[in-house]
Amino acid sequence: MPRAVKGAARRQSKVRWFKQVKGNRLGRRTQWRKVKETVIRAGVYAYEHRRLLKRDFRKLWITRISAAAEMRGLNYSRFMHGLKLACIDLNRKMLSEIAIRDPKGFDQIVEKAKEALAKAPAGAAAA
Repeated sequence: MPRAVKGAARRQSKVRWFKQVKGNRLGRRTQWRKVKETVIRAGVYAYEHRRLLKRDFRKLWITRISAAAEMRGLNYSRFMHGLKLACIDLNRKMLSEIAIRDPKGFDQIVEKAKEALAKAPAGAAAA
């Protein structure tokens, strides 16, 4: 009895893999074993970098907020603590955008944070 092979299904499966490596050079787009390695490795990098992207943006926002707050006489940690004491719930992305696009609005936010810090007793934790 002849050995059964996948036939068209195997070819279609390979075509899907080969489409994913379109644009690679040399054997990475023509040799089946290298194609599999390339696609798997690309998937690993994609997974990892989706997470790194979030970290990188958070670092960027924090750097921007820190620079804007220090221009107004507060360091980043005191500013964020003042916001918590003042019950101002703005995420870092929005604070960063306000600092860039609306400096007067950011000045008002900093003033609220400073007032909250001044009112709070020494050593008080955020509520």
